Amino acid sequence: MKIFKNKLLPLSIVGIMAFSCTPKAEKVKAEFIDQNVAFASAQTLKMLESVGEPTGKNYPRTLDPEGKLVVTNMYDWTPGFFPGSLWYLYELTGDSTWRNQAAKWTESLEPLKTFTGHHDLGFMMYCSYGNAERLAPKPEYKDILIQSAQSLSSRYSDVTKCIKSWNYRKGWNDTTEWFYPVIIDNMMNLEMLFYASKVSGDKRYYDIAVSHANTTLKNHFRDDFSTYHVVDYDTITGVVKDQATCQGYSDNSTWSRGQAWAIYGYTMMYRETKDSSYLNAAIKATDFYLKNLPEDLVPLWDFNVGQEGFTPEGKSYAVEFKEKLRDASAAAVVCSGLFELGQLTNNKAYIDSATKMLKSLASPNYRATLGNNGNFILMHSVGSIPHKNEIDVPLTYADYYFLEALVRYKNLKQ
Repeated sequence: MKIFKNKLLPLSIVGIMAFSCTPKAEKVKAEFIDQNVAFASAQTLKMLESVGEPTGKNYPRTLDPEGKLVVTNMYDWTPGFFPGSLWYLYELTGDSTWRNQAAKWTESLEPLKTFTGHHDLGFMMYCSYGNAERLAPKPEYKDILIQSAQSLSSRYSDVTKCIKSWNYRKGWNDTTEWFYPVIIDNMMNLEMLFYASKVSGDKRYYDIAVSHANTTLKNHFRDDFSTYHVVDYDTITGVVKDQATCQGYSDNSTWSRGQAWAIYGYTMMYRETKDSSYLNAAIKATDFYLKNLPEDLVPLWDFNVGQEGFTPEGKSYAVEFKEKLRDASAAAVVCSGLFELGQLTNNKAYIDSATKMLKSLASPNYRATLGNNGNFILMHSVGSIPHKNEIDVPLTYADYYFLEALVRYKNLKQ
């Protein structure tokens, strides 16, 4: 397999470079965006036809092994992505049809504002209501988001200095017990806390987000800025008890979507705080990610799958899925995050990488054809191979971050 070697210019040099596009390049860009928006719109209309009106129990998530649509109720971690995708289609088209559909699906999630069962309230409410408040604000949206931030904050501990992701559960190998597990994914839920702090004036939400990010920066990153998926804390002392994986290949490997959450999350942290330690984390996590990519810039589901020194104990998938399954969802998350990181750092190399990723995802290798793929946009994502769940299927969050990346590409400041 050919490996993409990222050659980034020093920021001191890139910082004085001005982005420029010729009229021909602008035309090519516009045609690319228009073609992908047209496809996504047509495909999503078919999805709307298949799921009907929102019931609180029919949010698209993936396909089952027989190729049938899998939907969830609102208490799954993924229901905010479909409404969020509808908001991005409205942003990309200006068509009120998408605004009306997005509002309808978003408002069906209102009962979640008091949900405290797990940490994913940021995904659930900010991807939906956050985009609603940004694109078509209503007074009640702000109140719902503040209440959601309050609910998420209830999972924060002054002992551990971070937000508890899951409740008690066993580790991926069924022998480890986690009493205060925190996953790298949790970085994605902090943006809602920053929003709530701004609009409510309550600095506690800001402080919780910063505290969580600092604790994660300390305990989830290795020296090379690859990431652990799960860190378990002692509930009494706050000390780290375990650094492991749940959805990756092995405890010492790097699960590619976990690395993607870190890149996106610390880019957002720098945007909100201007703390250079977060920028450093985002850059170094990105550089690790980029130098380990295959030629088409869509990562393996885990960067170390099948490599010597990375062995999941007692799991058949060590052999069964040793070969090169890709995760388009990780690529979509990083693609969107890199557009922002490139803008924040004035780094053309990051912008170029993000653009190449977006075009790879939009190629026939990863983008579906109309009416196929369960009416999802992207193919070839991976949920959790250790649990033999959602393997090489479409995933609703892959579509969401692909559309967000398309928005960011369209809005890119030259």
